Amino acid sequence: MNRPILTAADMRAVERRAIDAGTEETLLMERAGRALAEAVRQFIGPRDTLVLCGPGNNGGDGYVAARHLALFGYPVRVATLAEPSSKAARWARAQWDGPVEDFQHADAAPIVIDCLFGTGLDRELQPSVSTRLASLVGQALIAVACDLPSGVASDDGRMLSETGIYDLTVTFGALKPAHRLMPAMERMGRVVLADIGIGGTSAWFEIGEPALPPLNPCGHKYDRGLVHCLAGEMPGAISLAATAAARAGAGYVRISTSRPIAGIPASIVQTGTAELQDERIGCILVGPGLGQVPQVLTLALTAPRPIVIDADGIGQIGEPERLHGHDVILTPHEGEFEKLFGNLGGSKAERASAASQRSQAVVVLKGPDTLVAAPDGRMGFAPPAPPWLATAGSGDVLAGIIAALRARGMTAFDAACAGVWLHGRAAERAGSAMIADDLLSAISAILR
Repeated sequence: MNRPILTAADMRAVERRAIDAGTEETLLMERAGRALAEAVRQFIGPRDTLVLCGPGNNGGDGYVAARHLALFGYPVRVATLAEPSSKAARWARAQWDGPVEDFQHADAAPIVIDCLFGTGLDRELQPSVSTRLASLVGQALIAVACDLPSGVASDDGRMLSETGIYDLTVTFGALKPAHRLMPAMERMGRVVLADIGIGGTSAWFEIGEPALPPLNPCGHKYDRGLVHCLAGEMPGAISLAATAAARAGAGYVRISTSRPIAGIPASIVQTGTAELQDERIGCILVGPGLGQVPQVLTLALTAPRPIVIDADGIGQIGEPERLHGHDVILTPHEGEFEKLFGNLGGSKAERASAASQRSQAVVVLKGPDTLVAAPDGRMGFAPPAPPWLATAGSGDVLAGIIAALRARGMTAFDAACAGVWLHGRAAERAGSAMIADDLLSAISAILR
């Protein structure tokens, strides 16, 4: 299931609506602090614990968490950066009757819980604060962040200040963009989303397990989708992509190639002609291994069929506006993206959205924090995928998966999101020693 991703402003609006509807702000703080304590208890047993509390509501959550952890049997100290500045945080501070120390002079502890700053942070931390926090986090056996590690920009994943690597991040109500964007994402450890009785909807979301099109028990191969692949100068890449399309459920896959390609499954048809006017085609795949053959992309764009454009094909588009009026999914990595769209500026999410609107195509901006952007503003954030997915040929496999799902009748945006999810899960199953070819059998295992 997809999980909404809310910006800091969106989250404030959700909280305000809940309060205006009669939910006490202190009740929300109590729920958040208890959820933080419960997550810590699930993660590690009782150890000496230091809770770092800032002046805002993030610090208020910390006082509540400290109280509950003490009830759970944890030896707890609180270190404060400043006195509480909000009514709810002052209430939480009043409920804590344990020791309170000065942040700068607090001794390290096996468990450190960072409740200094949350989603509202929009500036660098004072150097003395970031240095001390990084020291405490670095000395801890387990470092925990409340909502976000202090120093992270909630809406774009930038590091406003470097404060170390955390083992656990507990967030409330909804994920924030930084939970799924680099470089912040790699510093958070395991991310736990706690339910505190509020939530919102958004056009941005974390991609969940997709609902794939059901198979017709009375259907034939064309009902499951025909993917037509266009080969270029390097046939190995299109072979990977075509095989991935077959593994992802396309009923019929064929490749237009000027010379036979060895080693592909016998079920994939090789043809010397590009039969692109065939109305049975569900999706055309062009780009993997294309090389410098621009006329192949031109040929693909003459066909009134959905198209997935990957790799070399992206570099031959020229102007993004060329894609207007076509049903296109683009799958660039950062270099290919910049070659086509230039330096758009802004966060990764803003750049992907702007590129999708400019090209009127669904854009899959690949990387360790892959995004799927639609022209209407929807944005899918990939759940974390294993780092070994960064291997030669894995992008060709992704393009093939997406083409198969598009041919099977999913919308362009849904096919791209589902393909990204399946790609990541296949990599998890294939294991850390995988090469791109190993993804092919893993796809079949995931789809069983």
